[in-house]
Amino acid sequence: MSVPIEDGDARVIPISAAPSFEQQDPEPLAKLLVFLRRRVSGDYEVDEFGYDAELTDKVLLELVRPLYTRWFRVETLQVKNVPEEGGALVVANHSGTLPVDALMLQVAMHDDVRRPLRLLGADLVYQLPLLSHLARKTGHTLACREDADRLLRKGEVVGVFPEGFKGVGKPFSERYKLQRFGRGGFVASAIRAGVPIVPTAIVGAEEIYPKIGDLKFLARTLGLPYLPITPFFPLLGPLGLVPLPSKWLIEFGEPIRTDEYEPSAADDPMLVFNLTDHVREVIQQMLNELRLRRGHAFPPFL
Repeated sequence: MSVPIEDGDARVIPISAAPSFEQQDPEPLAKLLVFLRRRVSGDYEVDEFGYDAELTDKVLLELVRPLYTRWFRVETLQVKNVPEEGGALVVANHSGTLPVDALMLQVAMHDDVRRPLRLLGADLVYQLPLLSHLARKTGHTLACREDADRLLRKGEVVGVFPEGFKGVGKPFSERYKLQRFGRGGFVASAIRAGVPIVPTAIVGAEEIYPKIGDLKFLARTLGLPYLPITPFFPLLGPLGLVPLPSKWLIEFGEPIRTDEYEPSAADDPMLVFNLTDHVREVIQQMLNELRLRRGHAFPPFL
């Protein structure tokens, strides 16, 4: 059976091929309704740290994934170096003026390694009510010994950026030069838990907001570690907050074992210092090699 077209066109459209609401797949809508109903009723789980795996996977990571796949075109290398199960400590360089690299590393772990990443955040993150709540929901927690130890002993993959604000806020002239790694608390936690340390290099974040200056007085007034000046911010206002589309590479290095030490070795400051310095040297070497491998941050076809 067919219906003729009245404009004189001799073609006919079979009724069976005509669009129909009944033929549309109702499954995505049904899943969305079930998800919303469960969220509204409180029928979902969070762990002792406030981590909401369902909200993270189905909402928050979905929102940032377009940056990962299309804007920065992130390539993840050597994912086999992250253990498939059990605890591990992912130690990475930190850069980019704003901590976008933390989000991209979390997507890389979820999509390519197939394990959730529990990031340790700075005190400032948990002093801001909305940001603190969101960080907890996505699996982040305060960078302190107690939380790190508990997560590692539970068999989680924990992520840490030992450079802290010194790394993410450094000027563009010092790009890809690792800053000091602090006192090595992350190494001590790995030794106590007997888990491997996975050195990780992130190339690409340095170019998204090239920091060429710092509004120090205003930063102190607002209680911020720095307030950056970039080629586009604050000159272009909110438009200057759009990150530049640099090419990113994330590489997981060979794990550094700690299970050969007794847990009490975590109290040996010289051992902790030496191992911390070794991890830093490994990551710096990885960064140097990865930069050469990537080439230009902005390929000519962009």
